Order: sequence, then structure tokens, then C-alpha cells
Amino acid sequence: MEALRQDDPRRFGRFTALARFDEGASAVRYVARDLASGESALITAARPELAAVPAFSRRFQAEARTAERLAGGWVAPPLDPGDTAKTPADEAEPLWTAAGYVPALPLAEAISIAGPLPERALRILGAGIAEILSRVHAAGSVLQGLAPGTVLLAADGPRLTAFGPLGAAASAEARPGGQLSVRLGYLTPEQIEGKEVSAASDLFVLGLLLAYAATGTTPFTEGPAEEATRRIAEDEPELDAVPEELRELIANCLAKDPDQRPTAGTVAAELALEGAAGLARGGWLPEPLAAAVADQEARVLALEVPEEGEATAEAEETDAPPAPEDARPTDPRTLREPKGVREAPVPEDARPVDAPPVAASGAPAAVESPATPGPEDARPVDAPALRKPADVAAPSGDADPGNGDIGEDRGTTRFLNTGPRPPQNDRPTTQLALPHELTAPRAPEALPAAPPAQPAAPLALPAGPVAPQQPGHTHGGPAPYPAAALPAGPAGPGGPGGGPMVSLPLPPAPAPAPDPAASRRTLLTIAAAAVGGLIVGGGSVAALGSGGTAEATDDKPAPKPRRTLPGQAPEPRWIYAHPASESSPLTTALWQDKLLVVTSESQASAVDLRTGKRLWQRADGAKGQAALAAGADLVFVATPTEFLWLSPKNGKVVHRVRYTEAFEDLPGLTVGRLAGSSGPVIWFTGSHTVVEKAPKPKKGKKRGKDKEVVEAYFFAYDIVQRKELWRTSVPAGRDPGTPAYRVVAERSADVLVRQDAASLTAAEVKKAKGKGSVRSFDQKTGKLLWAKQYGAASLEAATTGDEDGALYAAVGQDLQAFEADSTKPLWRVEGSEDSWFGTPLIAGPLIHTTERSRLVGAVERESGRLVWRRSTEVPGTGPAPSLTLSGSEKTLIAADAVQVTVFAAADGERLWKFQDIGSADPKGETVRASYRALAFGETVVVQRDRSFYAFPVA
Repeated sequence: MEALRQDDPRRFGRFTALARFDEGASAVRYVARDLASGESALITAARPELAAVPAFSRRFQAEARTAERLAGGWVAPPLDPGDTAKTPADEAEPLWTAAGYVPALPLAEAISIAGPLPERALRILGAGIAEILSRVHAAGSVLQGLAPGTVLLAADGPRLTAFGPLGAAASAEARPGGQLSVRLGYLTPEQIEGKEVSAASDLFVLGLLLAYAATGTTPFTEGPAEEATRRIAEDEPELDAVPEELRELIANCLAKDPDQRPTAGTVAAELALEGAAGLARGGWLPEPLAAAVADQEARVLALEVPEEGEATAEAEETDAPPAPEDARPTDPRTLREPKGVREAPVPEDARPVDAPPVAASGAPAAVESPATPGPEDARPVDAPALRKPADVAAPSGDADPGNGDIGEDRGTTRFLNTGPRPPQNDRPTTQLALPHELTAPRAPEALPAAPPAQPAAPLALPAGPVAPQQPGHTHGGPAPYPAAALPAGPAGPGGPGGGPMVSLPLPPAPAPAPDPAASRRTLLTIAAAAVGGLIVGGGSVAALGSGGTAEATDDKPAPKPRRTLPGQAPEPRWIYAHPASESSPLTTALWQDKLLVVTSESQASAVDLRTGKRLWQRADGAKGQAALAAGADLVFVATPTEFLWLSPKNGKVVHRVRYTEAFEDLPGLTVGRLAGSSGPVIWFTGSHTVVEKAPKPKKGKKRGKDKEVVEAYFFAYDIVQRKELWRTSVPAGRDPGTPAYRVVAERSADVLVRQDAASLTAAEVKKAKGKGSVRSFDQKTGKLLWAKQYGAASLEAATTGDEDGALYAAVGQDLQAFEADSTKPLWRVEGSEDSWFGTPLIAGPLIHTTERSRLVGAVERESGRLVWRRSTEVPGTGPAPSLTLSGSEKTLIAADAVQVTVFAAADGERLWKFQDIGSADPKGETVRASYRALAFGETVVVQRDRSFYAFPVA
């Protein structure tokens, strides 16, 4: 860190800048504080000269949205910027984001302080970054944000701070005509060959990053500069100094053939099977780095708001050319480096050189052509913690060749087919390359005279020396690659012609007309250069993976999906988007493996499970609970006022039983959530209010007031015969009075029931003394047989049971088995530290387990012996993932708020991951809903809010 400079902004919304944290090619980062709340933030402020470029503004916003969607775990969450001060009319409003400040050192600085990292630290570093990559790749995107300056080392693990090429750029500059030139520091073999990047490209860069962290130098740097690209494309990396235990894995990441590189999930598992967070418990940084992080934290806490005059005086006293980035100011206010810092020399051949621009695909820059409005779906969404220059217009469909605004910014997207529509560009672009339509030359008569362009490498070697405000290689950092001697274009170095630089946007060219039928249901995959992963929002859906027709357009079964790469989600059989004009789904259920029945505030609707096409909707089913099969030919739905039996063909109401009619002796009955079902029998709770008259007063006394009392019942009901089987009186729950029950086991003679802790009255909670209980009700009569507590299982403990008389409950951090009738402990499985078990899933001889720490596993039902345990590699907090088994019970699906992770049920092999990247609607809200999985046959339907995907599974 260093003191603020004269021209540094002092205010960012509610935050006041305290010091410079570091600076990169496209932005400067500041440590800032909300003086009202004391909250510290890390501000990333775009350089003003770049922020004024529309292409940069769009990409900066896109990368900010990526950070927002990846927030949690190893990605600091964005902060609310608060109200921003008005900017003078003659000044551009700063473009910036705010994230939570975490005391941490950039990797390059850490290496300069303590040298190469030890093996354990390397494992945690690599696993943490691989976990982030795994989440990005699960969405079918590429990150392209890895560099020694974008990875921070904090006390509890690594942090990633760049989410696209802008954040990881070695240099960036605005060029005439609104063109943005970006030079990247790392290059992969496929980019040298002119091929497009993929998820495997991120793994190559991760291998470079780990090799640097392990040795203090980057592979392929030894040798003549003019042979740099050849070495990257052909030579084997020098990994002799890498710890032997990690050498093979890093070598695999650096394989020349992308298909031979491991997936991010594989790397994360091999480096830290228990997850990076688990391995990092108890500390992971070498002592010098831990001390430096602690020192930084103390210095930030001690920072005071600098006065304007101080910075001005300092600037006047030092009226000299700006110091390079690795120069440390000597002013007393400058924050000093920790002791023991040693400088890492930069190899002579690693110094960047300037190079002329080329398109990311390797093609010369296209010439200007008429603009065509881009699809509205491609417009960026404003991120909450984002500010952009006032003079930069928001992207729109109208392109302006004069300022380089190409409207839709098609260089960051590819469109998948969504039914019959004109052919569209479907290149799997994952870099800063525009679609072929935008880079292909026009007809000769439309071309202005221009000198021919020289052949060039497709992406960036390091940029040459840049101005101090756009630093390249930083103090103590690695040399990305030696600069290759490339032929200069007609304009000389840095001019148009050829060289390892990405230039964007290219002048717009006519694009295929968007299909009106696709509209908001257009399937959009965001490339890493634009969003790098997760754009989620209300309204429409997004496809992950390869192109092709993803949405069913007729009644025919969906085509058989194509084979996909290991770790990548298979192509969906179909995708269904719940209409944005309707309220969000409340419940979803499968009916007879034929229908997906969705209920909402306004209606119930059904989707054909073969095609993903909606068949009908019925307003009578509004606010209904999950649909059940009432025999072979009726759909049963319980609404707040009645039971309905609907036709599966058209949704027509065949039978209707109102609660006022079925339960005449219980006027005003309120039916609660269904507790469970088995065949034709459902169990549910209900309550109604009665007036209890005051007792007759004694002679001479005044009569007391009548009072209202809630009476509650537990019911069994046959939905085929449409009749009540039994009811039994139970204690009323918390206001409004209906207790929430859940059937945890059904046995031949009884059903075992747990009451949700949230519905317990205050008196019941006090009586329980922190322990939960299970009630047994007779199957035939409903009579309460017993109520028991099991060990130290809490009121909120996840519990389930089996037909053989065993009960499985979370007890503290462990999972314990008991005899249900005697409460005798049978076995115990230890959980991970600071975590707890979610509801287990019984499957034959196994019990599948799930933990809040994101560990999923299997234990033997009889003995509790651990069979396997794997991490979903999703950092963050929240409930344990929910578990679902495929119809064959060969595949286990774990769903949480971040992603769906699919395992082989027998041995825990990770098969693939999936994340819904959502809608590109600028007005769409960010989706917060968790994922759900519903399995039937060889298909699993994954839901997230309004979006449904049918994936093939074993």
C-alpha cells in the first residue's frame, strides 16, 4: 500500500479513500472506509481515460457482475455503494466497484517477501482457485482472470480479485475511434495456434500460476525472446524446482493439448480433497506472510482520513515524473513494507515490448461497416456496486461507428438455437474475439483503402513499457513471458498490423436479425471476457455448454443429447422457462414420471416431461402444495381452501372437496403443509379457533371474558377414496396455531413425525431444553404412541428414519444412528469442524450424507463405516446441500444455493456440475433461489426459480 496521490479521488459513494492498495493496467484499487459505520472496503476504480471508452465501460460492468455472481468463499462480496455525490458537469463520474476488504497480499508481493510457497500452501492456493474455476466452468464459461496480481493471499485462504481480461490485463489503453487495446500477460498454446480458448485454457494458466508460486519464476522464460511463442507451444516446462508431489499435476495442467488437461474439479480434489477451506484451518501462510498480513490489517485499522492539503503539498514538493509502480514512496505517510522484503529480479528477456493490435481470434482488425442493432438480451445489467461515467451512454441496440460503440458487444456472447430461427453465430468464443460476422471483411466495393495486415499471434504477449498510470510488470512479480520478436505492422510497433494484442471493439458489421420468436427466451452463454460465468436474473433461462437446439418446439421427445467433456454438464434434453408474466413457482413435483406440475400464487400448471412444453394451467390450483398422484389418472393438489383432483391431460377440475364440507365439524379449518405421503395416503396438520366460554362466576362475582383457543389436529387422508382416515388432537403450534410436521419414517405399525422448531410455542421450546423429539402415531388409528428424544439431537437437527426401526439424526457436528423405539445409540460418524449434517438420504445398504461444509458422502447403513466423502467445491455458508437420487440410484445429485453437483453414488466420483447463468434482461432481478433437483427414470430436472433443465443421468 501507499499514500494517496494528489489526483486520487477521495470519495466513492459512502466510502472515503484512505490509501492506495495497488494498481493495475486498467484500474487502481484503494482501501476505503465508511466513516459512519466503520466498514472497510476495497475500491476498484477504473482509470478515467479508459472509463470514457464505451467498450471498456461495458466490459468493466460485465466483470463486476461476474464478481457479484461469484461472491462468497474465495470471492469477496460486493458492497452497497450508498448515495454518490453529484459530479460536476465538466467531469466524468468515476467508474468503480466496492467489495469487502480482507487483509491480504498479492501473490507477487508474497513471493517477493518470503520466496516460493511450501507444498501445503501451494495445495490450498491451487485448490481455492480451482474451486472458483470449477464454478465458472460449470456455467460453460471461461474466466481469463488469473495473474499473480489478481490472486491475494489472506489469513484463511486465497482470494480472486479479477473476473475477466480487464482485471488481469498487463496493459490497457484507449485508441482513436473508441477502440480499446488490451494486452494479456499469459498466453496458452491454443491461443498461439489461433484457436479459441476454453475451460482448459484457464487450467493452463493455473498451472503457470502454481509453478510460479512454487518456484518464484514462470516456466518457458528461459531462452531467447524471439522464441517465446515456440517454447510455449512446443517445449516442456521446467518444473524441476516444483515439489515432487505436485509436479505431475502441474505438468498435466501445462499439457499442450487442451483435451489432456484435467478439469478444475479434478485439480481441486487432488490438491485438497476436503476442500481448500478445510485444509487451511489452523493457518496456512508461512510466518513472514502471516506477519505481513497481520501488519497490513493493523495499518489499515490505524489509517486516518488524509486531508486534501497533505496530498497537494506532497505533490508540489515532488514535482517530478511519476514513480514506477514498484517504487515505494519515502514520505512518512507512506505505508512501509514489512521487514525482510527481498526483491525478485525481472529477467531481461521478460520485459514487455509494445505490439500492434490484432483481434483475439488472430484475424486482422475488421474495417468499419454499418451498424445493426443488437439483440436486447445482450445488454449488460447494472451491478449494484457499480458506477459509470455520466458521459458514457448505456449500451443499446444502436451502434455508433464514430465512437466504437457496437451496441450489443457481440464479442462477448454466443447464441444458441432456441427453436426454428435463422442461422446464428455459434462459435464457442471464450476470449476477446468478435463473432466471425463482425470480423469478416466486407465486399471489395465497401472497403476503404488500407494497407495489408501482417500475420500475428492470436493473443497477448506482455505489453511493452507503458506509462506509469498503466503499469505492466510489478515489483517482485513474475515475468509473464519473454517478449517475442514479431514483425511490426505498417504503423510500426503498436500500430495496426500484427502482434500479440487484443483490440476491441472492432467496427460493427451487419448481424443476423434476431428471431422475434426467441425474444426473452434466447439462450445466452457469456464468455469469460465479458462475464466469466454467472449472470442470473428473472425472466428467461440460459444454457450451459455447447450449442444446438436446447428448447423443445413441438410434442416430439427431445433429441438424445450429445456427449460432453468430463466435468461439464451434459446438454439438457429440454429447457423450460416459467413465464415472467406469472408469479414465481411455489412448489414443483413430478406426476407419474409424465408431468412436471408447478404451482404459484396465481395458478397450477403442467409441463410435459418428454418435451419440456407446457400443457395446461389452472387458476383453481393457485397457492397449491406439491402435486401427488391420486391413482393412475388424476393429479391431486391441496390449496389453502380445498382439495382438487385435476385431469392430467388438460388440467380440468374433476373433483373438488372444500375443507368447509369435508370437515364440517371444524369450521374455519386451516390446513398446514403436507407432512408426508405414502401411496394414496397423505398426512397433514390443521387447526381452527374455538371460543371457550368463561366459567359461571360465583355469587356476587362478575363473569369473566370468553377467550379464543386454537385446537390443532394431525390427519390421515386417502386421496383415492377421497375420505378422512383418522385425526388426532395435537398441541397447537406457534401463532397462528398450526404445527408444522414432517414424517421422517413410515413403518408397518406407525409413522414417526418431527415438528419444525419454528412452529413450536415458547413454552414447548423451554420444556424441550434444547433437545428435539420424535412422535410415533399409530398407522390405523392415529393414536399417539410415544414421544422420545435422541441423545443431544437439537430442535433443529436434521433427522430421518427407515422401515427397520433405525433413526439417523445430526448430533452436534456428527451424524448418529439410534434404535427408534429404545433410543439406544448404534453408531456415530464424525463430521467436519464447525459444520453440521443436513438431512441424510437412505438408499439400500447406504446412507448418503450431506454437510454444511459442502461435503457429501456415503456410509454403510448397518455399521456407519465411511464409504466415501467428497466436496462439492462450493465455498460459502448456508444450509447443507439437499440430496436426490436418480431413478436407478446410480447417481447422486447435491443441490444448494450456488450450484448442482453430480456424483456417482457408489464411489463418489464427481461427474459434472451445473450453474444457471440466468437471464440477460437488464431489468431482471438477480436470482437468489436455491437449486432443486427432481429425478425420474434416466432424467433429473434441475430447477432454479423460473428455470428448469432436464439433464440425462445414469
